[in-house]
Amino acid sequence: MAHVLEGMAPIAKHREFLTDLRIANSASMASLMQGTAKKMEVDRLIAMSNITEALQGFGFGEEYKDAAMDGQLALHNIVQRAARIGKFVPTGVEVRQLNMLMDLHDAQMDVITVKDMEKAVDFVIQRKGDKIILPTIPEHLHG
Repeated sequence: MAHVLEGMAPIAKHREFLTDLRIANSASMASLMQGTAKKMEVDRLIAMSNITEALQGFGFGEEYKDAAMDGQLALHNIVQRAARIGKFVPTGVEVRQLNMLMDLHDAQMDVITVKDMEKAVDFVIQRKGDKIILPTIPEHLHG
């Protein structure tokens, strides 16, 4: 019974988790803007994008689908560019698109339940390799 009740609890009730998540996402974004991002930071932003899209599929923020798609495309372009130049470097437009994506993700976190997050994670894992999962980061950019 406790597990059922926990699943119905808003994820925002878990302030420490949510604060840690937002700090980690913001730190990843900051490292990207500073040109110091490594695979781990970009992976975190990709995961955020995938969760955001999954939650939209469940009806959370679906009216902002364009913002999510723009953010996902920005990440795709950043990864593709990094494969050519050896560094994760966003354009100004991509930074704005990613900021919108982060705002959407944060808004979703304010309204979803623990169960919604579990469903989103399961959805992303099941669809690995499908279109919502961005390309693998080239090996020479790990570090």
